[in-house]
Amino acid sequence: MASIDAVKAVSVITTGEAEGHYEHIYGTRKPDLWWIFFGRRWVRLPINVYVIEHQNGLVLFDTGQDPAVETDADYWPDAVTAFFMRHIFRWHIGPEDSLSAQIEQAGYAATDVHKAVISHLHCDHVGGIAEIPQAELYTAEEGFAYMRGPDHPERHIVLRDRIEIPGAKWRMIPFEPTDDPAFAPFTEKFDVMGDGSLVVLPTPGHLAGAVSMLVRRGAAAPLLLIGDLTYDEELLQRDQFPAVGDKNLLAASFANVRALKKRMPDLVILPAHDPRALEKLRAAAIEPFPP
Repeated sequence: MASIDAVKAVSVITTGEAEGHYEHIYGTRKPDLWWIFFGRRWVRLPINVYVIEHQNGLVLFDTGQDPAVETDADYWPDAVTAFFMRHIFRWHIGPEDSLSAQIEQAGYAATDVHKAVISHLHCDHVGGIAEIPQAELYTAEEGFAYMRGPDHPERHIVLRDRIEIPGAKWRMIPFEPTDDPAFAPFTEKFDVMGDGSLVVLPTPGHLAGAVSMLVRRGAAAPLLLIGDLTYDEELLQRDQFPAVGDKNLLAASFANVRALKKRMPDLVILPAHDPRALEKLRAAAIEPFPP
């Protein structure tokens, strides 16, 4: 059982916004190169970071996007990657959207961050790691293996030189087997704080090593932070996959999350780019939510 007082507050900050193709988010049968170069419908979404105030320290789920994507001409590692990225994403990020600025606006400081769980290694989820050098950074080993592999991970916005930065305290998530019915049908978990309040669960499909985190808060509704497993809970409920990812793995992860939701009817599912995240957190709070 989670410690009833372990999680004191959960909030969301936004490190700017990005536009992606409609097909990217809602799925399509069109070839990738068709929608990348000829798709004309764009969807603008926030780049969210979830902030968990735990009694033993501040914990982040993801770290957002670095504003350098807008200001640094050398942000992308080569000309081919830069060419494709100009057609795949449009960024709307200013200096005020940096992780440290947004944490401060939320009433904390970047130096307060004790740990950060990274849902996956896409650049818009690891962009703030340089701003929290004291924090332990948890991610799945499969993600690091993919990043170091031969399949041009930079073409899939996994940028090794912005992940393996000097001094970064990366920790590979040590998943352990579990037969606890509270997490069924998941059979592996990682207890971040050792008290059952923050539990990482494997949800592969979007990218190698993708994970979600279950936040249990005593009498309050539990939260499931799912990264980019889907961009909208309704898509998950009807098995509608995005254009990017392994469809077989996504289907299995979708089914696991739906089964967990069936076991926990009050579970609040929060994608990383959910524009209604603040509204959902306010609705799920047992105490008055800060303005």
